[in-house]
Formats: sequence, structure tokens, C-alpha cells
Amino acid sequence: MNKLKSRTVSLLILCGLFVLLLFTFLFDYEQNGAKWASFPGNPHAYKDGVLAVGTVLDRNGVMLSTMEDGRRVYNDDKTVRKATLHVVGDTAGNIAPSAQKFFAHRLMGYSMVNGVFSLHGDGDKVHLTVDSRLNVSAYQALDGRNGCVGVYDYNSGEILCLVSSGGFDPADPPSPDTAAEGVYINRFLSSAFTPGSIFKLVTLAAAIENIDGLSERQFTCDGVLTIGDEKVTCSQKHGDLSIGRALSVSCNCVFGQLAMELGADTLTRYAKQMGLLQPFSLDGYDTAAGSMAADDADPGQLAWSGIGQGQDLVNPCAMLRLMGAIANHGRAVSPRLIGKTNALLGIPSLLRKIPHRHRLLATATADTLARMMRDNVVNYYGQSNFGDLPVCAKSGTAEVGGASPHAWFVGFVADEAHPLAFVVLVENGGGGSAVAGKVAATVLRAACQ
Repeated sequence: MNKLKSRTVSLLILCGLFVLLLFTFLFDYEQNGAKWASFPGNPHAYKDGVLAVGTVLDRNGVMLSTMEDGRRVYNDDKTVRKATLHVVGDTAGNIAPSAQKFFAHRLMGYSMVNGVFSLHGDGDKVHLTVDSRLNVSAYQALDGRNGCVGVYDYNSGEILCLVSSGGFDPADPPSPDTAAEGVYINRFLSSAFTPGSIFKLVTLAAAIENIDGLSERQFTCDGVLTIGDEKVTCSQKHGDLSIGRALSVSCNCVFGQLAMELGADTLTRYAKQMGLLQPFSLDGYDTAAGSMAADDADPGQLAWSGIGQGQDLVNPCAMLRLMGAIANHGRAVSPRLIGKTNALLGIPSLLRKIPHRHRLLATATADTLARMMRDNVVNYYGQSNFGDLPVCAKSGTAEVGGASPHAWFVGFVADEAHPLAFVVLVENGGGGSAVAGKVAATVLRAACQ
């Protein structure tokens, strides 16, 4: 009897271990199966290290990349190829956050039930949310300059335009030893840049919620803010001005002063809350993280950080999401690039019909920022640049050492018929509103046609 009892206990323990190991394997399979299937050593999907299955299309069904006669080919139009390079990817897989590399498991028709399976043997079709026509418009507006443009629907989260300029024609790629520096980098997703004055929106949000009487307060700008041995300078003496006027003229002295009043802890907390310091997931890919002055920064460093200089770095996609949050009364819809894929038997499978929202700002704070950004356009940047579109925006001219400054223009369209948020960065482009604002206006007009 004792032997039987002992064997029964041992058997139950073994069964328990088996069940535990089975669930561990199934969990690991569910989490990592797609990665296993899309490993470049998989002979069912790769040929000489190149993905040999699947078709990438834009939101309108325009072919961006497919397989023909055993080789990967791209759109017939060279401009389309170059404008969509960093969102589609290159044949060698050097561009990491691209459809051909990061969504390889979808292109090969992977599923948990069937593994790597395709009825036709040539993989599946993946429809991206981007509009190749808009990408071409943005690419041409950048006019050969390095930078990036992102536009997304802040209600649905669909990225309609994603251009990273400074690349090559994927149909005629350069050899690795002759490729220009940075051509494989997706600037929109994988890089962070000095933000300049667009970061003043973070300082302003913190000030709205933590400094009493901000809206009634009058500031004075003499053109220079002296902090010990440090001097923060403005483009001119702005004299007496309100906080709204300080944002419109982008007064460094006022925002440097606000940063010192707020303190490093508060400013850092708001930058994190608004999603600018930590990476976030876009269809499973983590964007680049941002940074700013350390908590132990001296007053001069803190003042520079409050105006978007010093150690401040911002990822363009994170800034785009923040613009969507301001447009949505404080709640951001997660951006996404995958529109639909073809499931088993070729039936289209729609993904994430209900957008995932994150609160980045209090409603009242977001609405105040929106009103002030609208005033920027009406009273400073020029409404005529955007036709009838009610654009709310902030420009940035980010100093980067001895080189020409980066030009930024970020914002959104406050219109239910055109719920578009946008970010434009022109590296070493010069003035924010004059250079990046012109690119934004061109792309928005194309998006609203």
C-alpha cells in the first residue's frame, strides 16, 4: 500500500511538471513564435538571407514591395521607392524598423496554428496604413535634405505618412562600404534629436499646473537671462509679454525662468508623463528614448533644458503622439503602421479596430495648450500658409553646436473632418516655421485633398 501511495505521488508530481513545462512552452511559443519563424535562417521564407515571400502594399493597395521570378522587387516609380524606403525596408534587411524586417512573420503568413504557411507559397499581403502619395509629397517637400515627416490620424492611430529622408533607391542599393552615413536609420522611429523650442510645450504644461496666476502674469524679456556665469539669450528684446505671447514669439528668457521656478524634478516628471523620455511600442517595435538634463543640473543647465537645448533629445514619433494627445484633450491614441493582413484562405483580417489610448495630459491643460498653439498660427506663423485648415502648431529652431540649427514644426489640425497630427524635422535646416513649417503646409494640403 505504501509503495502504491509513493508511486502515485511520484506520478502526480511528474504529471504536474509535465503540465507546467507544457504551459511554459506554449507561453514561450505564443510570445516568441513569430520571432522564431522570421529568423533569417528559415529556408521556407528566406533565400540567401533575403526575405523571399510576401507583398507590402500601402493603404490604397499600391504595391510597394513584392516577389517576382524569385527576387524582391519594388514599385516601378523611383520616387515612390525612395519615399517609402524606410517604412518598407531594403532587401538586405539593414533598415531594422521596416515592414520587410519587423513584420516578416506577417509577410510569410505565420500563425500560431499553422506556423509558416501560405496557400499560394508566396506569402501573405500586408497593407500598411501609409499613403504612398503622401510619402511622395513629404519626400519632395524635404527636397533632398535629411530629416523626417510623420502624419497620423489622431482618432484611429493610423500613420498616414512616414518619411525618413537621407536614403537610397532600394532597387539600386549602395554597397555597404560606399553607403552614406545614416542611410539605414529610420529617423522617425529610431533617432532622437535636440528639440529646441517645441520642448517649451512641456515646460508650459508643467507651468500651467504648478505656477499660480500664470495666465495673468506679466513677464519682461531684456534679450538676456543671466544665471550665474550662464547667459540664456533671445533673438531680440521682447519687453513685457504674457505667457501666450511668450509662446508665440518663443521667448527663451521667459521659458528659462519658468524652468528654474519649476525645478528639475517637476520638469523631468512632466517630460516623462508626456511620453518624451521613455520608448513606447509601435506595432511591437520600441521607438528611441529621449533625454534631458539630469536631476542634479545646475540652474543654467536647467534653464537651457526648459527651452529644449542642452542635453534635451526627443524622438519625432513620440512628439507626434504628444500632438495627438493635445488634439484629443489629453489622451493619446497609439500610432500604428499595420492596416490589415490576409488571414487563412486569403480573408482580410483587420487589426485593432478599437484604438488604445493613453492619458498624457489633464484635459484642461491639453485644451489650454491647443488654444495657445492655435494663436501661434493665427497671430505669428500665418494662417494663410494653411488655407482654411484650423492648424495648431509650435515651431522649433534647435541649436546644434556650430552647424545650422535643426528646424522643427509640430502640431495638429483641429477639425473632425481632418483629424491629423504632424511632425516635421529638417536636420540643419535653419528656421523652424520658415523651413519645417513650409514642409508641413505642403503635406497637410496633400493630405486634405
